[in-house]
Amino acid sequence: MSLRCGLVGLPNVGKSTIFNALSNAGAESENYPFCTIEPNVGVVPVPDARLETLGELADSADVIPTSIEFVDIAGLVEGASEGEGLGNQFLANIREVDAIIHVVRCFDNDNVVHVSGSVDPARDIDIINTELLLKDLETVEKRVEKARKPAKSGEKEAKQRYEVYQRLYDHLSEGHWARTFPAKAAELPLVDELFLLTDKPVLYAANVGEEDLPAGNDYVDDVRAIAADEEARVVTISAEVEAQIAELEEDERALFLEEMGLQESGLERLIKEAYELLGLITFFTAGPKEARAWTIRRGTKAPQAAGTIHSDFERGFIRAETLHYDDYVEQGSEAAARDAGVLRMEGKEYEVKDGDVMLFRFNV
Repeated sequence: MSLRCGLVGLPNVGKSTIFNALSNAGAESENYPFCTIEPNVGVVPVPDARLETLGELADSADVIPTSIEFVDIAGLVEGASEGEGLGNQFLANIREVDAIIHVVRCFDNDNVVHVSGSVDPARDIDIINTELLLKDLETVEKRVEKARKPAKSGEKEAKQRYEVYQRLYDHLSEGHWARTFPAKAAELPLVDELFLLTDKPVLYAANVGEEDLPAGNDYVDDVRAIAADEEARVVTISAEVEAQIAELEEDERALFLEEMGLQESGLERLIKEAYELLGLITFFTAGPKEARAWTIRRGTKAPQAAGTIHSDFERGFIRAETLHYDDYVEQGSEAAARDAGVLRMEGKEYEVKDGDVMLFRFNV
Protein backbone atom coordinates (compact mmCIF):
# COMPACT_ATOMS: atom_id res chain seq x y z
CA MET A 1 0.00 0.00 0.00
CA SER A 2 1.14 3.55 -0.66
CA LEU A 3 0.54 6.16 2.01
CA ARG A 4 -0.95 9.36 0.58
CA CYS A 5 -0.64 12.53 2.67
CA GLY A 6 -2.13 15.88 1.70
CA LEU A 7 -0.22 19.04 2.63
CA VAL A 8 -2.77 21.72 3.51
CA GLY A 9 -2.75 25.15 5.05
CA LEU A 10 -3.35 28.80 4.36
CA PRO A 11 -1.58 30.40 1.38
CA ASN A 12 2.10 31.28 1.93
CA VAL A 13 2.69 29.11 4.99
CA GLY A 14 5.43 27.11 3.24
CA LYS A 15 3.48 24.12 1.87
CA SER A 16 4.92 24.17 -1.62
CA THR A 17 8.45 24.91 -0.40
CA ILE A 18 8.27 21.88 1.88
CA PHE A 19 6.74 19.81 -0.91
CA ASN A 20 9.53 20.78 -3.32
CA ALA A 21 12.20 19.93 -0.77
CA LEU A 22 10.63 16.58 0.08
CA SER A 23 9.79 15.38 -3.41
CA ASN A 24 12.00 17.42 -5.74
CA ALA A 25 8.91 17.51 -7.95
CA GLY A 26 9.34 21.14 -8.91
CA ALA A 27 6.03 22.51 -7.65
CA GLU A 28 5.65 26.25 -8.07
CA SER A 29 6.45 28.22 -4.94
CA GLU A 30 5.85 31.95 -5.13
CA ASN A 31 5.01 34.76 -2.73
CA TYR A 32 1.34 35.13 -3.62
CA PRO A 33 -1.88 33.27 -2.75
CA PHE A 34 -3.14 30.38 -4.92
CA CYS A 35 0.21 29.76 -6.58
CA THR A 36 -0.69 26.06 -6.30
CA ILE A 37 -3.92 25.39 -8.22
CA GLU A 38 -3.84 21.76 -9.33
CA PRO A 39 -2.53 19.43 -6.62
CA ASN A 40 1.07 18.41 -7.23
CA VAL A 41 1.94 14.81 -6.37
CA GLY A 42 5.41 13.62 -5.39
CA VAL A 43 6.26 9.96 -4.75
CA VAL A 44 9.07 9.82 -2.21
CA PRO A 45 11.11 6.75 -1.18
CA VAL A 46 10.80 6.05 2.54
CA PRO A 47 14.27 6.18 4.12
CA ASP A 48 15.00 3.01 6.13
CA ALA A 49 18.57 2.07 7.03
CA ARG A 50 17.44 -1.50 7.74
CA LEU A 51 16.69 -2.08 4.07
CA GLU A 52 20.21 -1.20 2.95
CA THR A 53 21.66 -3.56 5.55
CA LEU A 54 19.37 -6.39 4.44
CA GLY A 55 20.39 -5.81 0.84
CA GLU A 56 24.04 -6.19 1.79
CA LEU A 57 23.49 -9.32 3.91
CA ALA A 58 21.33 -10.99 1.25
CA ASP A 59 23.67 -9.84 -1.53
CA SER A 60 20.64 -8.45 -3.35
CA ALA A 61 21.03 -7.17 -6.89
CA ASP A 62 18.48 -4.42 -6.23
CA VAL A 63 17.18 -2.55 -3.18
CA ILE A 64 13.64 -1.19 -3.46
CA PRO A 65 12.20 1.00 -0.68
CA THR A 66 8.53 1.49 0.01
CA SER A 67 7.17 4.93 -0.81
CA ILE A 68 4.96 7.74 0.44
CA GLU A 69 2.96 10.17 -1.68
CA PHE A 70 2.87 13.85 -0.78
CA VAL A 71 0.10 15.91 -2.35
CA ASP A 72 0.51 19.69 -2.35
CA ILE A 73 -3.05 21.05 -2.30
CA ALA A 74 -4.04 24.65 -3.04
CA GLY A 75 -3.98 27.04 -0.07
CA LEU A 76 -7.29 27.43 1.73
CA VAL A 77 -8.89 30.72 2.79
CA GLU A 78 -11.76 31.68 5.05
CA GLY A 79 -15.05 31.00 3.28
CA ALA A 80 -13.72 28.02 1.30
CA SER A 81 -16.64 25.86 2.39
CA GLU A 82 -18.85 28.31 0.48
CA GLY A 83 -16.58 28.35 -2.56
CA GLU A 84 -14.27 31.26 -1.69
CA GLY A 85 -10.82 31.21 -3.29
CA LEU A 86 -10.23 27.71 -4.60
CA GLY A 87 -12.25 26.22 -1.77
CA ASN A 88 -14.41 23.69 -3.58
CA GLN A 89 -11.43 22.32 -5.50
CA PHE A 90 -9.32 22.17 -2.33
CA LEU A 91 -11.99 20.34 -0.40
CA ALA A 92 -12.52 17.82 -3.20
CA ASN A 93 -8.79 17.07 -3.41
CA ILE A 94 -8.40 16.56 0.33
CA ARG A 95 -11.04 13.80 0.35
CA GLU A 96 -8.63 11.60 -1.60
CA VAL A 97 -5.79 11.50 0.95
CA ASP A 98 -5.20 9.11 3.87
CA ALA A 99 -3.94 11.76 6.28
CA ILE A 100 -3.74 15.53 6.49
CA ILE A 101 -0.41 17.23 7.08
CA HIS A 102 -1.47 20.69 8.20
CA VAL A 103 1.40 23.11 7.58
CA VAL A 104 1.30 26.05 9.99
CA ARG A 105 3.43 29.17 9.64
CA CYS A 106 5.56 29.61 12.77
CA PHE A 107 8.14 32.13 11.54
CA ASP A 108 8.33 35.90 11.13
CA ASN A 109 9.43 37.30 7.79
CA ASP A 110 8.29 40.69 6.51
CA ASN A 111 9.23 39.65 2.97
CA VAL A 112 6.72 36.77 2.90
CA VAL A 113 3.13 37.97 2.72
CA HIS A 114 0.67 36.41 5.17
CA VAL A 115 -2.86 36.20 3.79
CA SER A 116 -4.29 37.44 7.13
CA GLY A 117 -1.66 40.13 7.64
CA SER A 118 0.10 38.65 10.68
CA VAL A 119 1.52 35.41 12.07
CA ASP A 120 -0.95 33.71 14.43
CA PRO A 121 -0.89 29.88 14.41
CA ALA A 122 -4.01 29.52 16.57
CA ARG A 123 -6.06 31.74 14.25
CA ASP A 124 -4.70 30.03 11.13
CA ILE A 125 -5.47 26.55 12.45
CA ASP A 126 -8.97 27.65 13.44
CA ILE A 127 -9.64 28.95 9.92
CA ILE A 128 -8.69 25.65 8.32
CA ASN A 129 -10.49 23.53 10.91
CA THR A 130 -13.65 25.63 10.69
CA GLU A 131 -13.81 25.35 6.91
CA LEU A 132 -13.35 21.58 7.03
CA LEU A 133 -16.04 21.29 9.70
CA LEU A 134 -18.49 23.49 7.78
CA LYS A 135 -18.05 21.40 4.65
CA ASP A 136 -18.69 18.22 6.63
CA LEU A 137 -21.82 19.76 8.13
CA GLU A 138 -23.06 20.51 4.63
CA THR A 139 -22.37 16.93 3.53
CA VAL A 140 -24.12 15.37 6.51
CA GLU A 141 -27.08 17.76 6.34
CA LYS A 142 -27.76 16.59 2.78
CA ARG A 143 -27.68 12.97 3.93
CA VAL A 144 -30.05 13.73 6.81
CA GLU A 145 -32.55 15.29 4.42
CA LYS A 146 -32.21 12.42 1.94
CA ALA A 147 -32.73 9.83 4.69
CA ARG A 148 -35.66 11.57 6.39
CA LYS A 149 -38.48 10.43 4.09
CA PRO A 150 -37.46 6.72 3.84
CA ALA A 151 -37.08 6.65 7.64
CA LYS A 152 -40.71 7.70 8.08
CA SER A 153 -41.79 4.57 6.23
CA GLY A 154 -40.77 2.59 9.31
CA GLU A 155 -38.26 0.41 7.46
CA LYS A 156 -35.65 -0.59 10.05
CA GLU A 157 -32.49 0.00 8.00
CA ALA A 158 -33.70 3.37 6.70
CA LYS A 159 -34.62 4.47 10.22
CA GLN A 160 -31.20 3.45 11.54
CA ARG A 161 -29.45 5.36 8.74
CA TYR A 162 -31.43 8.51 9.49
CA GLU A 163 -30.75 8.30 13.25
CA VAL A 164 -26.99 7.87 12.72
CA TYR A 165 -26.79 10.81 10.33
CA GLN A 166 -28.83 13.01 12.68
CA ARG A 167 -26.57 12.17 15.64
CA LEU A 168 -23.52 12.82 13.50
CA TYR A 169 -24.91 16.20 12.41
CA ASP A 170 -25.55 17.17 16.03
CA HIS A 171 -22.01 16.07 16.94
CA LEU A 172 -20.46 18.24 14.21
CA SER A 173 -22.76 21.17 15.07
CA GLU A 174 -21.24 21.24 18.55
CA GLY A 175 -17.79 21.77 17.01
CA HIS A 176 -16.56 18.18 17.35
CA TRP A 177 -14.68 16.43 14.56
CA ALA A 178 -16.09 13.39 12.78
CA ARG A 179 -13.22 11.21 13.97
CA THR A 180 -14.44 11.64 17.59
CA PHE A 181 -18.01 10.60 16.75
CA PRO A 182 -19.04 7.75 19.11
CA ALA A 183 -20.32 5.30 16.50
CA LYS A 184 -21.05 1.66 17.18
CA ALA A 185 -19.26 -0.96 15.08
CA ALA A 186 -22.36 -1.54 12.95
CA GLU A 187 -22.68 2.21 12.32
CA LEU A 188 -19.12 2.83 11.16
CA PRO A 189 -19.77 1.91 7.49
CA LEU A 190 -22.46 4.62 7.36
CA VAL A 191 -19.94 7.20 8.55
CA ASP A 192 -17.07 5.91 6.43
CA GLU A 193 -19.06 6.13 3.20
CA LEU A 194 -19.34 9.91 3.63
CA PHE A 195 -15.55 10.43 3.33
CA LEU A 196 -15.73 13.31 5.80
CA LEU A 197 -12.81 15.72 5.95
CA THR A 198 -12.69 15.89 9.74
CA ASP A 199 -12.61 12.09 9.93
CA LYS A 200 -9.03 12.08 8.62
CA PRO A 201 -6.09 11.96 11.05
CA VAL A 202 -4.06 15.16 11.28
CA LEU A 203 -0.35 15.82 11.68
CA TYR A 204 0.67 19.42 12.26
CA ALA A 205 3.90 20.55 10.57
CA ALA A 206 5.10 23.67 12.36
CA ASN A 207 7.21 25.53 9.78
CA VAL A 208 9.95 27.51 11.54
CA GLY A 209 13.03 29.45 10.53
CA GLU A 210 16.44 27.80 10.58
CA GLU A 211 17.34 29.52 13.85
CA ASP A 212 14.42 27.82 15.67
CA LEU A 213 15.49 24.24 15.00
CA PRO A 214 15.23 21.81 16.66
CA ALA A 215 13.36 23.08 19.74
CA GLY A 216 10.87 25.41 18.05
CA ASN A 217 9.57 28.73 19.39
CA ASP A 218 6.55 30.31 21.05
CA TYR A 219 4.49 29.85 17.90
CA VAL A 220 5.24 26.14 17.93
CA ASP A 221 4.20 25.97 21.59
CA ASP A 222 0.80 27.30 20.52
CA VAL A 223 0.51 24.57 17.88
CA ARG A 224 1.51 21.90 20.41
CA ALA A 225 -1.18 23.07 22.82
CA ILE A 226 -3.85 22.85 20.12
CA ALA A 227 -2.61 19.44 18.98
CA ALA A 228 -2.70 18.14 22.56
CA ASP A 229 -6.37 19.06 22.84
CA GLU A 230 -7.10 17.29 19.54
CA GLU A 231 -4.88 14.29 20.35
CA ALA A 232 -2.97 15.13 17.16
CA ARG A 233 0.79 15.05 16.47
CA VAL A 234 3.26 17.87 15.76
CA VAL A 235 6.52 17.90 13.81
CA THR A 236 8.76 20.96 13.86
CA ILE A 237 10.21 21.42 10.38
CA SER A 238 11.97 24.19 8.49
CA ALA A 239 11.12 24.53 4.81
CA GLU A 240 14.25 26.64 4.49
CA VAL A 241 16.49 23.87 5.86
CA GLU A 242 14.75 21.07 3.95
CA ALA A 243 15.34 23.01 0.73
CA GLN A 244 19.06 23.13 1.53
CA ILE A 245 19.18 19.40 2.38
CA ALA A 246 17.48 18.51 -0.90
CA GLU A 247 20.32 20.14 -2.84
CA LEU A 248 23.08 18.16 -1.08
CA GLU A 249 24.64 14.88 -2.12
CA GLU A 250 23.80 11.89 0.08
CA ASP A 251 27.17 11.82 1.85
CA GLU A 252 26.94 15.54 2.64
CA ARG A 253 23.54 15.38 4.29
CA ALA A 254 24.63 13.62 7.48
CA LEU A 255 27.34 16.23 8.09
CA PHE A 256 24.90 19.06 7.44
CA LEU A 257 22.34 17.62 9.87
CA GLU A 258 25.03 17.16 12.51
CA GLU A 259 26.07 20.80 12.15
CA MET A 260 22.41 21.80 12.55
CA GLY A 261 22.10 19.70 15.72
CA LEU A 262 19.59 17.35 14.05
CA GLN A 263 19.63 13.56 14.07
CA GLU A 264 17.40 13.21 11.00
CA SER A 265 15.79 15.34 8.32
CA GLY A 266 12.30 16.77 8.44
CA LEU A 267 11.26 14.27 5.78
CA GLU A 268 12.26 11.35 7.99
CA ARG A 269 10.45 12.80 10.99
CA LEU A 270 7.32 13.53 8.94
CA ILE A 271 7.23 9.97 7.62
CA LYS A 272 7.76 8.41 11.05
CA GLU A 273 4.97 10.48 12.56
CA ALA A 274 2.66 9.78 9.61
CA TYR A 275 3.26 6.04 10.01
CA GLU A 276 2.44 6.26 13.72
CA LEU A 277 -0.62 8.37 12.95
CA LEU A 278 -2.04 5.77 10.57
CA GLY A 279 -0.81 2.71 12.45
CA LEU A 280 1.53 1.58 9.66
CA ILE A 281 4.54 -0.73 9.86
CA THR A 282 7.16 -2.06 7.44
CA PHE A 283 8.06 -5.66 6.65
CA PHE A 284 10.77 -6.85 4.26
CA THR A 285 11.52 -9.47 1.66
CA ALA A 286 15.17 -10.20 0.88
CA GLY A 287 16.95 -12.45 -1.58
CA PRO A 288 19.55 -12.47 -4.39
CA LYS A 289 17.21 -10.71 -6.80
CA GLU A 290 16.08 -7.86 -4.52
CA ALA A 291 15.63 -6.60 -0.98
CA ARG A 292 12.34 -4.75 -0.67
CA ALA A 293 10.30 -2.89 1.94
CA TRP A 294 6.49 -3.18 2.12
CA THR A 295 3.99 -1.04 4.03
CA ILE A 296 1.03 -2.57 5.87
CA ARG A 297 -1.26 -1.61 8.74
CA ARG A 298 -0.35 -2.77 12.23
CA GLY A 299 -2.30 -5.94 13.04
CA THR A 300 -2.25 -7.26 9.45
CA LYS A 301 -2.08 -11.04 9.35
CA ALA A 302 0.40 -13.01 7.24
CA PRO A 303 -1.92 -13.89 4.30
CA GLN A 304 -3.01 -10.27 3.86
CA ALA A 305 0.62 -9.11 4.09
CA ALA A 306 1.43 -11.60 1.35
CA GLY A 307 -1.39 -10.09 -0.68
CA THR A 308 0.37 -6.73 -0.77
CA ILE A 309 3.03 -8.43 -2.90
CA HIS A 310 0.62 -10.36 -5.15
CA SER A 311 -2.99 -11.46 -4.79
CA ASP A 312 -1.99 -15.04 -5.66
CA PHE A 313 0.20 -15.12 -2.55
CA GLU A 314 -2.82 -14.41 -0.36
CA ARG A 315 -5.21 -16.79 -2.14
CA GLY A 316 -2.79 -19.71 -2.02
CA PHE A 317 -1.11 -18.89 1.29
CA ILE A 318 0.43 -21.89 3.07
CA ARG A 319 2.89 -20.41 5.56
CA ALA A 320 5.38 -17.60 6.04
CA GLU A 321 9.03 -18.25 6.83
CA THR A 322 9.68 -15.37 9.21
CA LEU A 323 12.86 -13.88 10.61
CA HIS A 324 13.03 -10.59 12.46
CA TYR A 325 15.48 -7.99 11.20
CA ASP A 326 17.44 -7.95 14.48
CA ASP A 327 17.92 -11.74 14.34
CA TYR A 328 18.89 -11.54 10.67
CA VAL A 329 21.62 -8.99 11.45
CA GLU A 330 22.82 -10.90 14.51
CA GLN A 331 23.16 -14.18 12.59
CA GLY A 332 24.50 -12.56 9.42
CA SER A 333 22.50 -14.58 6.90
CA GLU A 334 19.24 -16.45 6.43
CA ALA A 335 21.08 -19.78 6.40
CA ALA A 336 22.81 -19.03 9.71
CA ALA A 337 19.51 -17.92 11.22
CA ARG A 338 17.91 -21.17 10.12
CA ASP A 339 20.73 -23.17 11.71
CA ALA A 340 20.41 -21.13 14.91
CA GLY A 341 16.68 -21.91 15.11
CA VAL A 342 15.49 -18.28 15.02
CA LEU A 343 13.74 -18.59 11.63
CA ARG A 344 10.07 -19.33 12.36
CA MET A 345 7.20 -20.88 10.41
CA GLU A 346 4.10 -18.73 10.87
CA GLY A 347 0.54 -19.53 9.80
CA LYS A 348 -2.61 -17.69 8.78
CA GLU A 349 -3.26 -16.14 12.20
CA TYR A 350 0.18 -14.59 12.62
CA GLU A 351 0.19 -10.79 12.94
CA VAL A 352 3.15 -9.38 11.07
CA LYS A 353 5.53 -7.25 13.18
CA ASP A 354 7.50 -4.21 12.14
CA GLY A 355 10.89 -5.38 10.91
CA ASP A 356 9.85 -8.93 9.99
CA VAL A 357 11.72 -10.41 7.02
CA MET A 358 9.39 -12.85 5.29
CA LEU A 359 9.31 -15.52 2.60
CA PHE A 360 5.81 -16.63 1.68
CA ARG A 361 5.00 -20.20 0.64
CA PHE A 362 1.82 -20.59 -1.41
CA ASN A 363 -0.07 -22.84 -3.84
CA VAL A 364 -0.59 -21.54 -7.36
